[in-house]
Amino acid sequence: MAVRPVGGELLAKISNAMVALHREHFGRGPGAAKCVIADEIVVCTLSDVFTHVERTLIEAGAGERVRDARQMHQRALEPAFRQTVEELTGRGVVAFLSSVHFDPDLAVEVFVLEPLEPAAAVV
Repeated sequence: MAVRPVGGELLAKISNAMVALHREHFGRGPGAAKCVIADEIVVCTLSDVFTHVERTLIEAGAGERVRDARQMHQRALEPAFRQTVEELTGRGVVAFLSSVHFDPDLAVEVFVLEPLEPAAAVV
């Protein structure tokens, strides 16, 4: 059985996976990626994500159309993003959220993981 990465190694593997998924599905990878994990939350911040076409549209005032297209694309790709994080962390993903920001040029991928321990029953 392979040992799962932890700590900085896990964060680097998730960051690299997010870059690879963006490169494969959006035509170019982000300029940089950084992930953090706190309890059940994984947050990946990606910078310099927009393609030349998207930047042109944003500059022409059609940023909301770019955001809408990105969100539809992310919904279609959700299974691949979830599977990647589940494989790397060994935990199920119960929620996936994705958003973009125009200035600065950023994307954020947020994963909510299954808790490590079952929650105590409420009495």
